[in-house]
Amino acid sequence: MPAESSNPNPNPTPKDDFPWHLGVFDAHCHPTDTMSSIGEIPQMKATTLTVMSTRGEDQDLVLQTAASLTKDQNATQGLSAAPGPVLPCFGWHPWFSYQIIDDVAGSPAIDEASSPAERKKLHYKKVLTPAPDDDFILSLPDPKPISQLLSESRARLTECPNSLVGEVGLDRSFRLPKAWTQEEKERRDEQMTPGSREGRQLSPYRVQLEHQKSVLKAQLRLAGDLQRPVSVHSVQAHGAVFDIFKALWSGHERKAVPRRDRCRRYSVTNAHAESDAEEEQAQEPGKPEETPLPFPPRICMHSYSGPVEPLKQFLNPSHPSDVYFSFSSVINFSGPSSQKVIDVIKALPEDRILIESDLHTAGQQMDDLLEEVARQICEIRGWALHDGVQRLADNWKRFVFGEKMT
Repeated sequence: MPAESSNPNPNPTPKDDFPWHLGVFDAHCHPTDTMSSIGEIPQMKATTLTVMSTRGEDQDLVLQTAASLTKDQNATQGLSAAPGPVLPCFGWHPWFSYQIIDDVAGSPAIDEASSPAERKKLHYKKVLTPAPDDDFILSLPDPKPISQLLSESRARLTECPNSLVGEVGLDRSFRLPKAWTQEEKERRDEQMTPGSREGRQLSPYRVQLEHQKSVLKAQLRLAGDLQRPVSVHSVQAHGAVFDIFKALWSGHERKAVPRRDRCRRYSVTNAHAESDAEEEQAQEPGKPEETPLPFPPRICMHSYSGPVEPLKQFLNPSHPSDVYFSFSSVINFSGPSSQKVIDVIKALPEDRILIESDLHTAGQQMDDLLEEVARQICEIRGWALHDGVQRLADNWKRFVFGEKMT
């Protein structure tokens, strides 16, 4: 679909007339990193926060936050229900993937280790590069089996029928922080949820990409099994992420459409409607139960930082997953790559754009960032603000719930 003109709207809406009443949805944020801010969510102007988990310390915090802020407990019990103020997401971020031991693929040396301490040492020497010294390994947590991660994630996702899988993905640039010094421990901010970097200096150690891929693929398959959307982190790894998607999609591609029917069938509305019709047909009573699909129905490339060229790969209509792209002021519009993201936003179909704050604290700042990025996207696309905010709201609903919520 051709992009609209990037000329600013000639009759812009005044700053104090932002149309919050249409519904503004944060596609990716982390308020549980600062639990003291959670009490501000009911006073926020944003309609729903899509709250990500990332590591062992925040999985249950996300679950508990969603439960405590859902006034009507039936609000998460059906696809046709309106979302509450928090939509929970459960996943293991690539920054913390080193804490997961792959007990499915297995490693003879690790499996036959004489003690848990030896098993831990062998695991970290295998998944980190360069191989860490013993002192650094001692500072790391005991690794968790991937089978346990998947079992726990499945339980949380099942408890919250509309929850998503996230944040998951790949990151080539991430380095582990150094071990805590005594001085850092004494001055750390107790308001912050443990487990993140919290300003520590970085070590030379990175997580082997192959290990990150194993953890990502396992979680994508879980999302496919439960047919949940996924929020994906990708830093310097867009090609590797796409290759994983393509491998999971293999054999499930959507059928090619005759040229005479292509325009009709693949209009924005019909393409989504047909996808939902196929989904409903597969779930008709009396039909034999099909093998679970190994890929999620919808994918969001969060704070997408890649160039324009790969968009055609992600958006090929033969792919059985619909791919969305979300943007944040903090990540996408704060550095030298701003022009690149402007070109990407211009090139995207209007129904695949989402907004996010990617912020670690709830409240006024989160609202301000959502308004800022919504205005930026409307200006780039040449959308009137009211129409653009409505489009972005509809896109989020389609990403999370499919056509059933539009």
